[in-house]
Amino acid sequence: MIPPQKIVKFNMGDIKGFEGGKYKIKLTLIEDEHVQIRDLALEAIRQSLNKDLPVILQNNFFLRCNVYPHNVLRNNRIFSGGSKGERIQTGMQKSFGTPEGRAAVVKPGQAVFSIYFNGEENISKIRDFIRKVRPKMPGHTSIGFQRINQ
Repeated sequence: MIPPQKIVKFNMGDIKGFEGGKYKIKLTLIEDEHVQIRDLALEAIRQSLNKDLPVILQNNFFLRCNVYPHNVLRNNRIFSGGSKGERIQTGMQKSFGTPEGRAAVVKPGQAVFSIYFNGEENISKIRDFIRKVRPKMPGHTSIGFQRINQ
């Protein structure tokens, strides 16, 4: 059995404006190490950003989660203590385990979240929002900046 998907939406905000090329600035949350990010962490980051961004940008933004949690995490439970699990455990004989979650495999330099918006005055505020969610990510992260020319 595969655990259910915890991430509710991968694209948030003004999707039609993004597809029409309305936004000129792109900030990205970039992972600097090879890590696995659980879908619970991705959903927590998404909720935090989706709560903070409309306060400043009034729904004139586009937020995208760029990674998808494909890997199924499994746990082979081990009973500990005196002689509680001796007759139950099989050791490594049947060690496939039960599924307990999903994770996205992220390589160094890969963008995890991207935020598209307009307005030079908003860059520092949105960088602060990204800095606020960085502790929810495993490993070291950085913030990428790009101007979109069309």
